[in-house]
Amino acid sequence: MLIGSYLSILGEKRRTAIPKKFLDELGNELVLAKWYEDCLVLVNKNFWNGLLDRLTGGSKVASLGVRDIERFILGSAFDIEPDDQGRIVVPEVLAKFAGFGNELIFIGLGDRVEVWNRETWEIKEKEVAKTSKEYIEKLANERR
Repeated sequence: MLIGSYLSILGEKRRTAIPKKFLDELGNELVLAKWYEDCLVLVNKNFWNGLLDRLTGGSKVASLGVRDIERFILGSAFDIEPDDQGRIVVPEVLAKFAGFGNELIFIGLGDRVEVWNRETWEIKEKEVAKTSKEYIEKLANERR
């Protein structure tokens, strides 16, 4: 399972090392794409289609919402293959979208990894810390 948070450095040529723990689980055939809230998503290529099915509800109908999800995520996706040292080059369009600076945070979320600009993540983390209690309470009440 992909869990935990790891700091990484983004080099001058947009090269960064995927944390070894994540790389061991993800393997060498990866997909990197735009994700929500100004971060990127990194998944194993074999898991990619399942992730898209979850996002679109498995819809076979190309409704506007499904098309927009496909445009946003599929249209930004890159096949990524780490080098022998576990490093990847983040495509310029993705680095620009996520506002990457020198420091990145890789966050394991069970079946996927989100990649954040460190400063953006710190702001989001504070926001989540304040609101998560209400979300948990709401979910608990809905399941009763």
